[in-house]
Amino acid sequence: MKNFVFLILQLLGLWLLNEAGYWIVETLQLPLPGNVMGMLLLFALLATKTIPLRWIEQASGLLIKHLAFFFIPIAVGLMNFGDLFLQNGVAFITAIIGSAAIGMLITGFTSQKLASKKGESVGEHHRNAM
Repeated sequence: MKNFVFLILQLLGLWLLNEAGYWIVETLQLPLPGNVMGMLLLFALLATKTIPLRWIEQASGLLIKHLAFFFIPIAVGLMNFGDLFLQNGVAFITAIIGSAAIGMLITGFTSQKLASKKGESVGEHHRNAM
């Protein structure tokens, strides 16, 4: 029962951050989706250790575990746009494949750079210890 209460509180906290993101975007008239602002707020709070990861870990794990479930309404809604997909299908597929490839290239390049820097710092630390 105690875990269930913590889960509900964590979900409530994540929801409040999301709502805060929407409020900030609306109040400051920012050209950014509110949910993105909410994620930036969450990132800032975690990065500055204002809130520890354990405060949201259980709820975020649950949401990630069931992430595919959240795409069902979107997929069903896309069925209303069959004619649009028939007319522009090649352009959509090209854009999807291209953006996925670019995202994977950037992610791979970034992770390789970070891994090489981490390896250098570990190697330097090891040499300095000797």
